[in-house]
Amino acid sequence: MTRVLRLLIFLWAMLATSVAGAQSPEVQQAAHTVRLTSPLGRTGETAEVRIVAQVQRPVRTTPAPTPIKVRFYVDNALVGTVEAAPYAVPWVDENPFEPREIRVEAEDAAGVIARDAVTLPAFEITEQTEVGRVLVEAGVYDAQGRAATRLDPKSFRLREDGELQPLDVVARETYAMNVVLLVDNSQSMQRRMAEVRRAAERFALSLDKGDSVTIAPFHTELRTITGPTNDVTTISEAIAAMNASGGTAILDAVYRAVDLLDGMKGRRIIVLVTDGFDENSTLKIEQVIERAQSNRIAVYALAIGGITGVSLNGESTLRAITSRTGGRVFFPWKDGELAAIAHDVAEDAHNRYLMTYTPSNQKKDGTWRAITVEVPEGYKVQAREGYRAPSPPPIRPTIEFHVTNAEQEYVALAATDFVVVENGVQQKVESFHEALDPVSIVLTLDASGSMVKAADTVRETAREFVRAVRKEDKLAMVTFADEVRVEHELSADRALSMTAIDKYVAKGGTALYDGLWDSLLQLKKENGRRAIVLLTDGRDENNPGTAPGSAHTFDEVLTLTREVGATVFAVGLGPKLDGAVLERLAALSGGQAYFSANVTELSATFARIVENLRQRYVVSYSSTNSDRNGEWRTVEIRLREPGLVVTATEGYFAPAE
Repeated sequence: MTRVLRLLIFLWAMLATSVAGAQSPEVQQAAHTVRLTSPLGRTGETAEVRIVAQVQRPVRTTPAPTPIKVRFYVDNALVGTVEAAPYAVPWVDENPFEPREIRVEAEDAAGVIARDAVTLPAFEITEQTEVGRVLVEAGVYDAQGRAATRLDPKSFRLREDGELQPLDVVARETYAMNVVLLVDNSQSMQRRMAEVRRAAERFALSLDKGDSVTIAPFHTELRTITGPTNDVTTISEAIAAMNASGGTAILDAVYRAVDLLDGMKGRRIIVLVTDGFDENSTLKIEQVIERAQSNRIAVYALAIGGITGVSLNGESTLRAITSRTGGRVFFPWKDGELAAIAHDVAEDAHNRYLMTYTPSNQKKDGTWRAITVEVPEGYKVQAREGYRAPSPPPIRPTIEFHVTNAEQEYVALAATDFVVVENGVQQKVESFHEALDPVSIVLTLDASGSMVKAADTVRETAREFVRAVRKEDKLAMVTFADEVRVEHELSADRALSMTAIDKYVAKGGTALYDGLWDSLLQLKKENGRRAIVLLTDGRDENNPGTAPGSAHTFDEVLTLTREVGATVFAVGLGPKLDGAVLERLAALSGGQAYFSANVTELSATFARIVENLRQRYVVSYSSTNSDRNGEWRTVEIRLREPGLVVTATEGYFAPAE
């Protein structure tokens, strides 16, 4: 080789070394990557969660890899820094109903930063309002306990409460699972955690695309959870991070684990890994089973009992929880069998027959409906025992009332000063406040011939009333004589009321009940607070006084008053009144009846009505009787302090189906 050629080779080698030693920022940026693996969703629970990241380095790194500093942020606020694997920090998801952004930054010694971020959407609650279709998942096994995967769909029969149901769909399908891996973290499990970790890894490797796992350690209560995640390394590290100690509360833990699956779509299962020794649970097994059944969650169990086996009580508990929720329990003889059985659990969870049917019983009554799945002879079926039908929506009546003392002075109240009783049953008050919302008011004026002498005073008093009501209140005006006239419909335009008052003329008979009827119809289409202010000097009669003046009866008016829920303030003028009618209307509706001997008292009476409207309370509650039967229910406001007087509506009609 010539000297010139050797020189060229030397220079080329030096140039290559120089280029390799001065990598561009882009090449440095690729030296490591970071990925957030947990949590990838919300559980709907306010709980402590592990935020986990996995850092990836090049396969071959020379010299030795430099340290990585990993910083975790939630909504741009630093929540923790970790400088060695596993890269995880605890974080309390205080409000799962608000969206959150989780960000991770992994920085090496050279200052090169790799980033990743996930957005956790707000947890959404979907309320079930219809019975609709019911989904049943069933595992079918032959005499040797092997999964039967080739049964004809026509060979399945399903009964609900003993009644045969037509099946809409029968199919053997696999769909995404959401799993809570509920790991006993009590002191008695300490020496088995290595095998549990291997079992968890095997279980994770057996999951399909789209499946997710939430790892939840427990002893007397749930500890810091990890997930939801689908990363095997993250699952393994979560088990390794556990510190077994304390007692055990298996039933309490399963109950809480149901909450972690709330709102998640797809198939939902709990895989319980435990030695079956429960010494601290406060809940009963029936409470836990019903909780899982109602939420359509299957429970599987890996019972780790070692050489002595699981106790008889523990075995009984695990068999009951798993069989009655549609899962299975496994009893490995040796801890070394755990990994293989974990794989079997995943396989069993995936190999299920799915059946749907539309129940013949469509009542929303909250009752338990038993399900029985029948398969050909020689096979055994494992399915949930049933489901709970949706409960009817709660009935939440709102009662408006007024309280005075012996001097008829308004009395200030607190929620502890009274109780609400519906049909003799005390109710729990959910809301109590002063009645400040706008009121829709119908001013209903008697325009019969007997009102001629009082007409000027009526007009002036009515104007005072219109000026006194709040600007946010809506007014309508109705007059009645031989016939009823709706002078104007509900409006906040006071000019309409003033114009109608100016046109007031007294003439003819007294169609009192028809006037009230049409006034109630004006209010029936309105929401919120509703009131009628009635002024009359007589009884319901025609102009000669020989027959009723109305087509409607008083009983019809009472029924409609109950339906509308309007408060009636009745003002009786003069001596020729049917006072009992006015008092009955006022008492039924929670209003007040006022009687004036002459027209000079009208101004003060109307002022008292305006004051009464401003000094009222509103109380609401969820009725203990959820039957939507359309029946009338009597409501009483009972004051604790004697000597006070309460005026309130007498009750309400329950909604009908």
